[in-house]
This record gives sequence, structure tokens and C-alpha cells, in this order.
Amino acid sequence: MTGPASTPPALWRVEFHSHTCASKDGLMSPQALVRVARARGLQRIVVTDHNTIAGARAAHALAPDLVIVGEEVLTTEGELLAWFVQEAVPPGLPPLEAARRLKAQGAVLAVAHPFDTWRQGFRAETLAQLAPLLDAVEGFNARTRKPGANAAAQAWAQAHGLPIVSGSDAHLAAEVGLAATQLPPFTTPEELRAALAHARPTPRASGWWVNVGSRWATLLHRLGWRCP
Repeated sequence: MTGPASTPPALWRVEFHSHTCASKDGLMSPQALVRVARARGLQRIVVTDHNTIAGARAAHALAPDLVIVGEEVLTTEGELLAWFVQEAVPPGLPPLEAARRLKAQGAVLAVAHPFDTWRQGFRAETLAQLAPLLDAVEGFNARTRKPGANAAAQAWAQAHGLPIVSGSDAHLAAEVGLAATQLPPFTTPEELRAALAHARPTPRASGWWVNVGSRWATLLHRLGWRCP
């Protein structure tokens, strides 16, 4: 006689794309980001500041049970999203070199808004070269304004058999968790790779005003404002 069937674990809500004021277009301190993420009921949040992991490390020190250290790396073409980063990878490298450096340290790798050429996008041939190194694709970015860019990212991911995640690309507190992804619980990079196969994106777009907020943040940084 067998016992009752075990109940599958509840899905987590995970924010895969967020920024602190360590990004030159961000306003949230690590403390504020942690506070907002907890208030929104997120189980994990990856801090993916532009070309640095300083803000992510500061947030992780405050809440190691919540925060995953990540990075958004600007390459000579588009941007890579990396989760479970140990060492920052500098900007300005060719995409393949940046990707290989991230994979060598065990990071989980995705492409950020790959078809949003209004920001940064990848050439088709570069994406084809990157595909074997990728663990996922950001198929929905809440800040993407270019028509069809998110749909193109989803179609490309499906054509290459890659999991799709959504990301809020949160630079302001109001954005945190807006486009979080649901997936099974995980602890390690290996467990995250397995969980990504069951990812359920939540495609919610942010309003135009968030771009105004980022421009204001950029101006403040240029005027000498320092991240708390």
C-alpha cells in the first residue's frame, strides 16, 4: 500500500532583472531594493547592475536568503544577463568572450532584450554563436518599447529550445516584481538551470514614466549624487 502522493512545491516568484543605484541609471539603494522585494512577496531577486556586482554584493550581504548576485554586461553588441556571478565581467568585450568568462565561473546565462535594437541588440549570426552557451532568453522585458522585439525574442528562444523568462528591468521601486517569473524553488546554479525548464513568464509592461525616472537618475549621477 502506497502513501499519499506528495504535494509539489509551490512555484517561486523570481525577479531576474533588477538594478540598484550602483547602476548609473538606477535610484534604489541595496537596502531599498531588499525592502521592496520582501514587501512584494518575491522569493528571490537577482540584482543585475550594469557592468558591476558591487550593488548586488551589498544587497546579498543584507539578505542572503533573498538576493542572488548577478550582472548585466554590455558587450560590443547587446547585453548579457548573468545570475550567480562570482566575479564581475567588464563591459566592451565581444559577446562570445564575455559569455565564456561568465560560464567559466559557473554563472547562469541569458541574453537581455536581444531584439530591442532601440537599446542594444545582437546580430543574428552572433545570437546563433551564443545559443549553445545560453541557459535562457529574456523573452519579455517590461521596458522594451520597440514593437515586436519581445515577440521576436520569444520566437527565437522557442526555435532554439531555450527557456523563456520575463524581467522587470527594474530601476525604480515601483517596477520591482512587475514582470517576475514563476518557477520551481532552487538554491544552486545547477538547480536554477533545471528549474528554468518549468519557467512561467509574467509579461507585464511598465509605463513610459519609468524611462523618465532613469533619465533623472542618470542626471543625478552625473551631478555627483552617490548611491547610499
